[in-house]
Amino acid sequence: MILLVGLGNPGAKYARNRHNIGFMAVDVIVRRHSFLPERKAFQGLISAGQLGPEKVIALKPQTFMNESGRSVGEAMRFYKLEPKDVVVFYDELDLPPGKLRVKTGGGAAGHNGIRSIMAHIGPDFRRIRLGIGHPGHKERVLGHVLGDFTRSDEPWLIPFLDIIADEAPLIGENKDQTFANRVHLTLNPEPEGREGKAEPEKSRK
Repeated sequence: MILLVGLGNPGAKYARNRHNIGFMAVDVIVRRHSFLPERKAFQGLISAGQLGPEKVIALKPQTFMNESGRSVGEAMRFYKLEPKDVVVFYDELDLPPGKLRVKTGGGAAGHNGIRSIMAHIGPDFRRIRLGIGHPGHKERVLGHVLGDFTRSDEPWLIPFLDIIADEAPLIGENKDQTFANRVHLTLNPEPEGREGKAEPEKSRK
């Protein structure tokens, strides 16, 4: 089983914030793959479904971003999962809009939601960082992150979320790097005559 977590802040006020792109990604995956209707549990909203061979619990913590770990830790303990079974989607300032990176483990890099999860389950969970771009100046970061996506973002944001949902079954197969490569190559096709080669997956023990 996989615990698929999207990070964001609850409520209509924050729904379109760049900080909520993790919620948005999980919402699209849940719709595309016909998960069961959401219900309240573990201080969040959960929905059950399937990605590839794995049963999946999608979780959107409703604790506000800075306390996301409370919800994630509670769900992980209930389902008797390990950190490697937790996959977290969240916003990344240091990636351009529409770019994606995956990794397992590491630090929080200033992200309070990730810092909270680390405090509750340790660092060794899977992370899928979704680029929202940097505003260029440190003093503008808070307004950028808590600002809404605009109509001018839709040409990259909608295809980005759609292809994430299309390729999400690869996450259920533990092929996170192949997932990332497929998203990249779909949004940035190789010139004719060249074929992108996905990196081989390393087995997880």
